[in-house]
Formats: sequence, C-alpha cells, structure tokens
Amino acid sequence: MTIRRTSNRVPADVINFVHDTAFEDLPDDVIAFSQRCLLDLLGVAAAGRTTALSRIICDHAVANFGPGVDVSGRTRSAPVLFDGRVASPAGAALAGGMTIDAIDAHDGNKLTKGHSGCHQLPALLALTAALELDEPRQFLASLVVGYEVATRAGIALHATASDYHTSGAWGAVGAAALGARLLGLDQATTFEAMGIAEYHGPRSQMMRVIDHPTMLKDGSGWGAMAGISAAFLAESGFTGAPAVTVNDPVVDEVWADLGSRWLIHEQYFKPQPVCRWAQPAVEAALQLCRDHDLTGGGVASIRVATFHEAARLATAHPSTTEQAQYSLPFPVAAAVINGRLGPEEITGDGLTDLDVLDLASRVTLSEDPSHNDAFPAHRFARVSITTTDGRVVSSRDTEPRGDPEDHLGDEEIRAKFHQFADPVLGVGLAGELEATVDCLSSASSLQPLLSITSTRVGEPK
Repeated sequence: MTIRRTSNRVPADVINFVHDTAFEDLPDDVIAFSQRCLLDLLGVAAAGRTTALSRIICDHAVANFGPGVDVSGRTRSAPVLFDGRVASPAGAALAGGMTIDAIDAHDGNKLTKGHSGCHQLPALLALTAALELDEPRQFLASLVVGYEVATRAGIALHATASDYHTSGAWGAVGAAALGARLLGLDQATTFEAMGIAEYHGPRSQMMRVIDHPTMLKDGSGWGAMAGISAAFLAESGFTGAPAVTVNDPVVDEVWADLGSRWLIHEQYFKPQPVCRWAQPAVEAALQLCRDHDLTGGGVASIRVATFHEAARLATAHPSTTEQAQYSLPFPVAAAVINGRLGPEEITGDGLTDLDVLDLASRVTLSEDPSHNDAFPAHRFARVSITTTDGRVVSSRDTEPRGDPEDHLGDEEIRAKFHQFADPVLGVGLAGELEATVDCLSSASSLQPLLSITSTRVGEPK
C-alpha cells in the first residue's frame, strides 16, 4: 500500500482570497445572490425557532458556552440567533447553526451533498457581534467568502474520503476561514485555523441519521462551532495538521477557479422543508395531482422509484419533526392530502394527521438504477399514483425545483420567507427584516440586522 502524505505547503492563493476579497471585488449578481441566501436562511431560522431542537440547543449554549474573557481582558459574547440571550461566539454559532438546521429548508449544493449557508451565517453573525464589527458591505463579502471556501472544501472532501460525512465536516473549514478573515490572522495562522477545523469538524456518518433520524441532523451547528473555535485557537498559537481539503494536490482543480467561478450561484433553494432527496417525489406527486385534478381522498396508493439514498428515507409514521423531515413517504402523503408542504405539515399537529398517516402507509419505495447512476449531480424520482377508481397515472423522471439550473424566482423566495417567518416573527418584524436585508449592500450600519436577529422569538410546538 502506498501512503500519500499531504504537503505542508500553505495554499497562498486560497488564503489571499479569504483575506483580500472585498465587497468592491464582487460582481453585482454575486452581491445580490448573497442577499437572497441571507433572506432565505433567516426565514428558515425563524421557523426553526419553533422546534424543541432549537429550544434545547439554545438553552445548552447559554448554560455551557457562556461569554468569556480572552487573554487581553476583552469580553467575548454574541447574541444567540432569535433567542434574546447571549453566549460565547462558539456557543452562539452552535445554537444558530442547529436552529437553521432544525427545519430542513435551507440552501445547499448538489456536489457537496450538503449545506454551506447554515454554517457560515451563524458563524458570521456571532463573530460580527463579538468583535463589534459594523460594516454591512464587508459582512456580505465575508458571507460570500464563507460560501466559496466551504463549498469547495465539501467537494474536496467527497473527492478524498470514502464515506459520506455530514456537512459539518467541511462547513467547519469555511467557518474557520471566516474567523481568520475577521480576526485578521496572517497566512500561516489562517492555515492552522483551517487545519484545526478540518481535524475537529464533525466527520459524522450522514447515513446513520438518515436511517435513524434524530436531532443530530447534518452536523451544521457543530461545524460552525468547530470553525470559530479553530480560528480563536489558531490566534492563540494552537497548531493543526494541514487541511487535506485545501492543500492536497489531488484537489487542486477544485480551488483553481476560486474568485472567477462563484459557487454561491450553484446553491439550490428548497421549496419544501424536508430532505432534498425527498423533494423530487414531492414535486412529482404534486404535479400529478394538479394535472389530473386529484385530491387525497381519490388516491389509493403511491409508488416512488428513486435513487438509493432517497429510498432509505423510509419512515412512514414519524413521531418527531426530525423523522418527518428525513422521510419520503410522509411528506409525499402530506403534500397530496394538503396540496402543499410547508412547516405546518411536518411539525406539531401535522405529525398526527390521520389522513396523511393512512396514505403514508400506502406509499412504496423502490430504487431505479438509472437514478442511482445520476446521483449526486441529479436527484430523480418517478411517481405513480393509483386512484380509488382504478386509474394509474405516472410522472416523468422529476428533479426538485430550485436547482442552480432553474433557481426559484425572487418572488417565490420572498413568499417562502414570509411563509416561514411571519408566523414566528410577526408580519411587521418579518417585513422589517426583509427590508433590512434588501438594503444591506447600501446600508451604513449592521445594527438593524443585528437587533432583529438577536430578538427572542418563537416557541417550540
């Protein structure tokens, strides 16, 4: 067996991008897209605040990650997202990341098989508050930097690791880069931070939580926490092994177009708050119902052919929102019965809807070899519905809506934001938050954004 050692070279181009990319360097469409990502993430975070997961992790962060004093005597604290209390920056990032991840409706990238924004935004909010930064344009530039680094680290991890890790494994590298940028670390120390984050990032096995859905979710909060902690540790002189996802020659091509190809554009947006793998079947089922004027009462059974990973989303009768979000039969049934699939269908009373549960037990799953071959670049499902009068109607091979090739329009993104945020923030505050995000690229202060995101909202259902 040949053992390949990762070199100790410091990837100067990557680190220069982290530190030197300014708002003025970004194309207008990248800036606008960062604001779109920001709005979508904050809407999902608001909905996440209604979950038991968010309540538990926010309480945990406040109790166990309290504000501290660094070696220079400076107090470091940050508001916990939509909670109204404070914690350490690492604690606030942990709670914020898991609050966003509590409702599986945030953006993602097909090739990473995961999510960048739910790490980068809570890390950025926490560091911005802790370091008392107040530059809106550089806030947006830093968010873009986090997306670009994290997404490439995720692609690189899948190219160098044989098993499938949660997003926290590589989201941590992006969060560490953000931390190094905001702390103003030098090149060598920045690379130490990225190496610490990669080593300590939660390399948890994604398919375990697919088979057994719990509050663990996608490791996002842990990744944000690990990234911020890595930056602070590196600042103090702590050292880490070289970050394989950044400096292994095998992944040079992943980083070669950094700063010219903007991977933030290659994020998808989710119309529904469930695992992306379930969404092709949800879309296909909804389209069949529209095309054939079907309602839940007229459906006898549903067959879904899809790729292997999606077929493992097999929980038909979830008892928790986590199980509902990592299910395929339940959200398909809920969408058919209700004609839509939003947060209400996968939380609270939605979990006990007898009509949905009855239909979910009549959804069968199978693998299609061609769908397996297409994954992860494409996520296909094909749905056949048998009606109560004996008809069989079938969909084409269907992909989820919102992929980079056909992004959701601005109006749909805004409608989704209000669908998720209005019931939690209230129509007035949600509208104020939307307007604040819209104006951020020309604003003179971050305080309006930080004020709203530090307000306590939401109660678990």
